[in-house]
Parts: sequence; C-alpha cells; structure tokens
Amino acid sequence: MINKKETFRFALKKSLPVLFGYLFLGSAFGIMLYEAGYNWIWAIFISFVVYAGSGQFLLVSLLASGASFPTTAIMTLFINSRHMFYGLSYIDKFRQGGWRYPFMIFSLTDETYSVNTSFEKTPENVDEIKARYLIGLFDHIYWILGSVIGSLAGQSIPIDFTGIDFSMTALFVVIFIDLMREQKGKRRLAGIIGIFCAIVCLLIFGAENFLLPTLIITVAILSAAKPYFSKGVD
Repeated sequence: MINKKETFRFALKKSLPVLFGYLFLGSAFGIMLYEAGYNWIWAIFISFVVYAGSGQFLLVSLLASGASFPTTAIMTLFINSRHMFYGLSYIDKFRQGGWRYPFMIFSLTDETYSVNTSFEKTPENVDEIKARYLIGLFDHIYWILGSVIGSLAGQSIPIDFTGIDFSMTALFVVIFIDLMREQKGKRRLAGIIGIFCAIVCLLIFGAENFLLPTLIITVAILSAAKPYFSKGVD
C-alpha cells in the first residue's frame, strides 16, 4: 500500500547528497551574481526560471559582458545539450507523472539524473513517480537556497570557492561506482562501454569538449547493440 510519508522520506533521503553540493555550488553562483551587480532577488529569479547549473555561471559572464539574446541562447544550448540525452531515458516513466511531467523534465539536471539512476525500483509502500518528482523538487529548492545564501554572503563575507565544483564530480563518481557494484554481466558492460568512450573522447577532444561527443557515441553504440542487451541480463 502506498504511503505518502514514506514516499516523502524516501525522496528526501535520496536527495540529501545533492543538498550539500548544491549549497556550495549555488552559493558560488550567488556570489558571482552579486559581484556582477545583481542582488539576491535576481538570484532567486534566475535559479527558479533558468535552473541550469553551469549554464547559470555562463549567464553571469554573458550578463556582465552585455551579450545579445541570440548569443546567450546559443551558448546555453551548447552547454546544456547533454540534458537531451538524459531525458530520452526517462520520457516514458515521467509521462506517468501526469501534471508533474513538465516539471520533472525541467528539473532533470545532472545531479537529479544521477540520483534517479541510483535506484531502479522503490519499496512497495513508496509511489515511484511521485518520489522522482519530489527528488527534482527538493534539488531545485536546494539550488535556490544555495543561490540566495551565496548572494547574501557575498555582500559581507569574502569567500573563496575555488575548486568547490569538484564536489559534484565526486558525487557522480560515487553514484557510478555504487551502480557498477550492484550490476552484473551485460548491465555492467554498458557502464564499461561508457567509460571507454569517455576516455577515447577525452584523448581526442580534450577536457573542455569531450562530454557531448562521449554521450553521442555511447548512445549510438548502445542503440546499435540493443538486440544484444535486450536478450536478457547475465
């Protein structure tokens, strides 16, 4: 039997790792935005409407340089194009959310995607679709909160956030390692293919440009090998 409290607790527990990362990264964004001449109200508005992580950091630079709207739109599309690949794997599941569907798409950031992929099933007393919706909602709230804290802190406290962005990389690595430990056979092979593609693209395209080619090549390989993977899991 579905229990609303258990659904809430499950989603909150799953989202907690993102909380700590978003408080730091969101604060870094808030400080940057304040230094560019925009107060905490703008931090709330941008984080509420844009909610694009790295895209928001880019936005600060574009605002400061007076970039045109077309330039801003194109740059944001390039930086966040990887989200299109994330969304493909959750279209069918998110559609079951009904009125929650648009927000579940909007809130599917790198971190929210990582949390969603960290579990395939939920306990019997947990509403899976509502839990995934709540995870996205909690993560969005964390980011907005971090942005406001950073903006307010930037007015009076000098803080150096150099290197803090590695906390999100560490989160991805930990989640990926846990997934690889749980999987066997063909499922683990899919992860190994992703690692191999990432290494090859890193060597070819460099650290600044390897992510999108990695996603494209990995999706292409796994799509071509779908008949093999669909035969079952070892």
